[in-house]
Amino acid sequence: MAERGVERIAAAFERAAAEGRAALMPYMMAGFPDLETSAAVIDAYADTGADLIELGIPYSDPLADGPIIHTAGTAALQAGTTFTSALALCERVSHRLPVLPMVYANVVLTLGPDRFAAALENAGAAGAIIPDLPPGEDDAVAAALTERGLAPIGFVSPTTSRERLLATAAGAVGFTYVVSLTGVTGERTELPPELGELVAAVRENSPAPAAVGFGIGTPEQAADVGRIADGVIIGSRLVRLVADAPSRDAAVDAVGEFLADTRVALAAGRDAAEAL
Repeated sequence: MAERGVERIAAAFERAAAEGRAALMPYMMAGFPDLETSAAVIDAYADTGADLIELGIPYSDPLADGPIIHTAGTAALQAGTTFTSALALCERVSHRLPVLPMVYANVVLTLGPDRFAAALENAGAAGAIIPDLPPGEDDAVAAALTERGLAPIGFVSPTTSRERLLATAAGAVGFTYVVSLTGVTGERTELPPELGELVAAVRENSPAPAAVGFGIGTPEQAADVGRIADGVIIGSRLVRLVADAPSRDAAVDAVGEFLADTRVALAAGRDAAEAL
């Protein structure tokens, strides 16, 4: 019997921990700048060090995304990317590593919980990241995912109340997505000093790992986060590398080199922390 999505996520984090590092979860925008290039990029992610992949589904009003990802999503939509063609990218690599589509609630609710969850299951997805559908808003979506063994990923941010943080952490399935800062996605020169306390609060009160995203733009920043978290999520920097590349091959080379360097940094960073 094939592993369920939740089990595949757990195994990915466990393998990374056994190697002495945080799990690496790169984000990419499906269909950017076109479906052929994004297919090559997702292959590169799987080839060069990703433990899991966050697959962005383009949407016209992405409230959590900063200008780099927003622009990429707009371009992907203009290139004809659909929910179905985006999930084809998921299916392309889901036999190799867990893929979690990141999709906005309007898309989910338009399809309906059962159709949405069934589509993800058929594409081999391991779960779903829905940033604008907080717990309690529509529990039918989480129920439909869980019924199929898929993980509905919960969010915690610096503005999350203590009560909500404890509830989200305690009920986490797959992992908890810890938003490192207030605001939208995008690279930052430095991460907030209170991030360690936020991650520790999640990890201490959850049966599932804690993965940090938003603002991580260099291998060194990834290593810093990897010392305190179970996983590191990198998005805008990788999308920018694809946007700036003069060709498909150059885009593949750029993201592959960045992920390989980040994987090395994560292992070295954890080793340095344990040596202290």
